[in-house]
Amino acid sequence: MKSQISSALSDFFFEYETPRQVLVRNRRVGVVCRLIQLGVLAYIIGWVFIYEKGYQSTDTAVSSVFSKMKGVGYTNVNGSERVWDVADYVFPPQGDSSFVVMTNYIITEGQKMGKCPELQGKANCTTDADCEGGSFKRTGHGQMTGSCVPATKTCEVLAWCPVENDHNIPDPPRLMSAENYTLFIKNSVTFPLFQVTRSNLVEGIDNAYIKKCLHDPKKAPLCPIFKLGDIVKLSGFKFETIAKEGGAIGIVVDWTCNLDVDIKHCKPTYNFHGLYGNPTETDKARASVGYNFRYAKHYLDGGVQKRTLHKVFGIRIDIIVQSLARKFDIIPTLTAIGSGVGIFGVATVVCDLVLLYLLPKREFYKNMKFKYTDTQAQDPDSEAGSSENEASKK
Repeated sequence: MKSQISSALSDFFFEYETPRQVLVRNRRVGVVCRLIQLGVLAYIIGWVFIYEKGYQSTDTAVSSVFSKMKGVGYTNVNGSERVWDVADYVFPPQGDSSFVVMTNYIITEGQKMGKCPELQGKANCTTDADCEGGSFKRTGHGQMTGSCVPATKTCEVLAWCPVENDHNIPDPPRLMSAENYTLFIKNSVTFPLFQVTRSNLVEGIDNAYIKKCLHDPKKAPLCPIFKLGDIVKLSGFKFETIAKEGGAIGIVVDWTCNLDVDIKHCKPTYNFHGLYGNPTETDKARASVGYNFRYAKHYLDGGVQKRTLHKVFGIRIDIIVQSLARKFDIIPTLTAIGSGVGIFGVATVVCDLVLLYLLPKREFYKNMKFKYTDTQAQDPDSEAGSSENEASKK
């Protein structure tokens, strides 16, 4: 037993095994093998290294976005003139990556808490029995008192009176001048893995350039100042359509950088997408078209609390940052090469299948490829010695 263990350990440490190589001179098999190897080589070079950049490691950025609107709007409603500046038409005013620019509105002035008839179509009635006291309509403005108002044939409600009437949205939009507003975007990105920080105010963009430039995809692709009308147009909207009932637009700041070249080539590109609220002229049946919200300004009038209610229709702008940086790394390079070398084994497997199962001389190739030995008595000499013993017996 001890000698067997010693022999096994000796064989394990001091012997080397190698597979038998059989050279097959067959044109069809040779062509198939080379074609498969060329296909694998093309996959490794074309897809893994050139297209997928398998020799580089990747990282995404940590980003920050600052925005600022500029421009003045003018309205004249029933002879009442008003000028609107940034503090009036941008919500919220902090300059976030997501904000709303007001383009249309409905104002209900002088509301105070009291009892008044509901808006027609919200809670119609013919008798008091149709108005359940203390209940609410999902789309109503207040709590029903249980009385039906004969003049309007609607239920009386406890609410901010007079209730808002938003059935008729102003058309054309009241702030069509918003088309000429400008948006300034300041974006900074950091790739932690590569310790690289970049800003969209890249080389060549200084104060003098910013004061006179306006973004154009072809003429001024790096200018960070955008005209609102151009943003709407590039996103596929018509300004008058989206300004009436509102909508949403996404501005994508794309940082795709190859850090193996000079850092100055790492520059952003801007893309514009209509996200929601683009009703076409032939699509009148869409539900909940546009974007709107309400806010109120409260005040005291003769000791009575009152408010002015604003229903705002606007363009919601979402600034979205996408990023991907690449740089050469030896580890993914070796991994890609190793996996490619392993795929070369496919050619051997396919050719073996052709040799052993498809060709007319498959039995001959099987005998050449495989050596069958007797497990009972094995001569310890070399394979050559075994061959000589067989020859002597013959």
